[in-house]
Amino acid sequence: MDIAETTTAFQAMKMTLIGATGLSKDALHIYVGLALFLTVRLAWRRRGGWMLAWLAALAMALGGEWFDLRGEALVSALQPDSAHWHDLWNTMFWPTLLALVGRWLHPAPPPTADPLSADERA
Repeated sequence: MDIAETTTAFQAMKMTLIGATGLSKDALHIYVGLALFLTVRLAWRRRGGWMLAWLAALAMALGGEWFDLRGEALVSALQPDSAHWHDLWNTMFWPTLLALVGRWLHPAPPPTADPLSADERA
């Protein structure tokens, strides 16, 4: 499958999701970004999970915008840059807020102390 077919398939999938859910394009960005962030965060509860989840949402948002730009270029209907920044903002707002607040609400636990003192180990 070449890039044009992949781009067309991506656009068709997006339109199908919009039609099936009744969500606007902006709302779809919000829900998908938040769902991916939460899925990755729940799957990766170890150290660095907040950053990993945020980076996954960012990668998905950038990839989606790349496909959107390719799709627009294929039909010679490029949207202004502000429309693409708006999509990135919609996708990343809640993941960014949750990543920042989550670090304060659930700080990493302190390292556990060795139950044996230095004298007892010798």
